[in-house]
Amino acid sequence: MESERVQRRLAAILAADVAGYSRLIGVDEEGTIARLRALRHELIDPTIASHGGRIVKTTGDGILIEFASVVDAVRCAVEVQRGTASRNGDIPPEKRIEFRVGIHLGDVVVEGADLLGDGVNVAARLEGVAEPGGICISEDAYRQVRDRVASKFVDSGEQQFKNIAHPVRVYRLIEPASTTTLTQASLPLPDKPSIAVLAFANMSGDPEQEYFSDGIAEDIITLLSHSRSLFVIARNSSFIYKGRSVDVKQIARELGVRYVLEGSVRRGGIRVRVTAQLIEAETGNHLWAERYDRDIADVFAVQDEITEAVAIAIEPRVAEIERQRAMRKAPESLGAWEAYQRGLSHNARPAEFERAKHYYKRAIDLDPNFGAAYSELAQTTLSDATSFQSRDVREALDEALTLARQALSLGPTDAIAHSRVGLALTLRGDYAGGLAEGLTALSINPNLAVGHGELGTTLLFSGRPREAIDALLEALRRDPFDPARFVRLSHIALAHYYLREYDDAVDTAKTTIRSYPDHPWSYRYLAAALGQLGRIGEARAALQKAIAISPKSFDMHVRNRTPWVRPEDYEHMLEGLRKAGWES
Repeated sequence: MESERVQRRLAAILAADVAGYSRLIGVDEEGTIARLRALRHELIDPTIASHGGRIVKTTGDGILIEFASVVDAVRCAVEVQRGTASRNGDIPPEKRIEFRVGIHLGDVVVEGADLLGDGVNVAARLEGVAEPGGICISEDAYRQVRDRVASKFVDSGEQQFKNIAHPVRVYRLIEPASTTTLTQASLPLPDKPSIAVLAFANMSGDPEQEYFSDGIAEDIITLLSHSRSLFVIARNSSFIYKGRSVDVKQIARELGVRYVLEGSVRRGGIRVRVTAQLIEAETGNHLWAERYDRDIADVFAVQDEITEAVAIAIEPRVAEIERQRAMRKAPESLGAWEAYQRGLSHNARPAEFERAKHYYKRAIDLDPNFGAAYSELAQTTLSDATSFQSRDVREALDEALTLARQALSLGPTDAIAHSRVGLALTLRGDYAGGLAEGLTALSINPNLAVGHGELGTTLLFSGRPREAIDALLEALRRDPFDPARFVRLSHIALAHYYLREYDDAVDTAKTTIRSYPDHPWSYRYLAAALGQLGRIGEARAALQKAIAISPKSFDMHVRNRTPWVRPEDYEHMLEGLRKAGWES
């Protein structure tokens, strides 16, 4: 007899669960159930209905919903997250209900009222990597909503999910409704004039010129960063709005700034036209605008002029901005500068580190005096070895230190070069040298987000974890969408562990894991902290995950003591891991 044909259809699937549900039930079972029931009745079910959704099934803490449209699914999710966050305002943090949401557009198998198959599984995996109050969507879903919803998403790269055959590119909502301290919420204004420089639009009609227009904006960020009177958002975060039509007020809220600089570049032959305008975000007023028509050779002079005009427009006392033109030592050859920009574009994802290295080396070949290329090559070399075990660690540390010192010899007042030398020294176990270089970097450029982050690493491993947390949080504030965010969060978890604040270590490690489920560090810190707390079942599971994800990482950090970890801190970590069930 011929088997019954399987019924399939394309559907937008939304999977959601309550973050930390077991903990909430443990703290206040009746209260949690009552609040969740009220949320369903007052907010969630009516919102689902208003957006045409169908509840497929529910569990104690989760829900699976089908929509005919991804746009409706995303709008529903955003409305629910914002409504939930507003209801959490007067509730103690330990009792707040926060949802994690994943959305995918895919083929599903229909079995009665139920839905099965990869389309459902991918949505569930996306929910698992969302932060509390956050929303993650797949690339298939993103294509349907990118120009159709007001909410904006940032590319978080490809992730390999359990039991899913192919990697899934994940996009995160960049305006989450979360009330937790380590998620990307609206940020307060600093106590000094604050600015974000957006990626300049490429008006040349040639995609190859993207690197040129990006480079002009980045150099303006570098120049502005040297002012002690300004708070400047790092490139990684201000460039996430590239190619999107986003309201300036929204950008200012998400990055926590008062001013936004935007512009465009049109390059033709040996001529370039640069336009720029400075906007006060709260009012939408244009404080200054200008157009520059110059030869290519004059592009660095244009950057200086824009920077000076911005400084004067924002506040008269910034007119004396410390631009330190000599520090840049811009390469004579724009070919080298453009190769460097291409390297930066590949440096955000570990999978593309080799391509980044290729372009940095090319920039150095074209201009051996281009200090910034040496600095970035040093950083990529360090990350490749220490985070991803791609090569012998001690050999990589020697090479990175040599590269960073070469950058410093070419620019003695280059803050990034000082920071990179400091990090390389720290990772070799020279804490005093690392601290001196890190502090020098921030004395030169107090806005340097990576400088705060790398100083935090030095403080952490030199026995000053409380100060490390402050430095790492400062790095996250100045660069909310830093590609190295997983390093900062992992180091905050480790700092709490070193301080014997094991509950905080567990919370921060779990926050990191939700966003970066394939990186092994946080599982190791989570296992040790849970071991210290006597939560052995959870600790064993985290330990097994740490080993399974990267046996090389576990061997490097646990079976052997790395040069940057003090003996007493190493023994402290082993103590927690042994309690978690590890047997050396």
